[in-house]
Amino acid sequence: MTQGNPMALLPLLLFMALMIAIGFYVRRSQKSGNFIQQYFIGNHDLGGFVLAMTTVATYSSVSSFVGGPGMAWQIGFGWIYMAVVQVTAIFLVLGIFGKRVALLSRKFDAVTVVDIIRERFQSDGLAAMAAFIIVLFFCGTMTAQFVGGAKLFAAVTGYSYSMGLLLFGLVVVVYTTVGGFRAVAFTDTCCAVMMMIGIVLLLYYVLSAGGGYTAVITGLEANHPEMFEPLSDGHMPVGLYLTQWILVGICTIALPQSVVRGISYRDTKSLHHAMIIGTVVIGFMNIGVNFTGILAHGILTGPLASYGGVDNIIPSTIVAAMPQALVGIAIIGPLAASVSTISGLLIVASSAVVKDVYLHHQKKRGIVPSTQKLRTLSMAATAVVGVIVFFIALTPPSLIWIINMFAFGGLETAFFWTLLLGLFWKRANRLGALLSMGGGTIAYCLTQGLGFKVMGLHQITIGITVSLLFFLLGTYLGKPEDKKVLAVFFPEKD
Repeated sequence: MTQGNPMALLPLLLFMALMIAIGFYVRRSQKSGNFIQQYFIGNHDLGGFVLAMTTVATYSSVSSFVGGPGMAWQIGFGWIYMAVVQVTAIFLVLGIFGKRVALLSRKFDAVTVVDIIRERFQSDGLAAMAAFIIVLFFCGTMTAQFVGGAKLFAAVTGYSYSMGLLLFGLVVVVYTTVGGFRAVAFTDTCCAVMMMIGIVLLLYYVLSAGGGYTAVITGLEANHPEMFEPLSDGHMPVGLYLTQWILVGICTIALPQSVVRGISYRDTKSLHHAMIIGTVVIGFMNIGVNFTGILAHGILTGPLASYGGVDNIIPSTIVAAMPQALVGIAIIGPLAASVSTISGLLIVASSAVVKDVYLHHQKKRGIVPSTQKLRTLSMAATAVVGVIVFFIALTPPSLIWIINMFAFGGLETAFFWTLLLGLFWKRANRLGALLSMGGGTIAYCLTQGLGFKVMGLHQITIGITVSLLFFLLGTYLGKPEDKKVLAVFFPEKD
């Protein structure tokens, strides 16, 4: 094993112990009642601050703190101009879907996004497809988070990749399994706070080590003037702006892990507070961490290859700029992004297995499983999915941000039009949703696998376009939905 830095490890161990403690505290404080609602959505009881923080933390992955700033270091301010669209993500997802899914979920006791899709289109086949897509792409995203977090741990602390994976990987599986959605929400809040502290600390020491803001900017102007241009001398083409705005901006409003947060809030006041707080926090974190990546040029003056690629820019910056005594605190921020994303995806993935597949199938057969059996199955499903992804991550793939973006694109292709048109367009029907989700996702995956692009644009543009065309085709060829169903989703106004 590589000689590690115990001072860097201690704060991380304390933080992980806190995460587990929160999981067991939530488990012990759970009230009697509907276990499924408590475990998977926190019994509709999240306040504005916690709702904002859990949505921010789930949206902000380790690639936001590692791959993103690394790209900013390579490209310059053009990367920030592109990434700033993410500031609107929390406001849009809660503003567009928040109140809508909350009201609907209370009408028919929905616990998951798949519940709402099933009720809207009255299709078990569509619901099963949605659950499968969620688990499939969530596993890809969680793998990226495990790998990114473990690589960062190894690069900064000096301990092995496997040790880092074992440490924080199993911790997140344990507290998510034990405490469910409320534990995820509360730990996400702690993670979001640590992300902000980490950004502030790193920014301060980067500026200090680089000789101050003026010195760093002057050096950039002299050595890399293209970094101040929006197109960065061709490194940030217009097509990349367009596809990234779609991929990490507009279409993220339909990500199931974000939409499900709308089911969990306490009241309208909490929702409005969350929209404001979340927008401010995600703006601070997104702009702050990418700006720090650019300013790291004041410390990392060699070519990109000398640091091992964009994913190693932030780890190298932490090691070069931070005092050894604070390295352990600085690393908590990026690792918190990894942990919070994994836990948020894990609880939604397990709900897809238990609630959307198993429990629905049992109810159709007239069987009502006991609370104890549901508790055991829910915890087992959460643990099994987490452990499977953990073992996949033991053989790490490269370029975690590409894996993360692939999974983002797949989820967006599958759910964007199904949710948007399904919840806001009366004519949307079952055939349209089936063709859209299935056809769009297949088109997206095929073009990704073949490397096929149109005008050099990311395959999300193909996936989202094919998905829309299939939806419209199915809507006009298929039968209208039952009037009783439409009356629930689109009640007549007095």
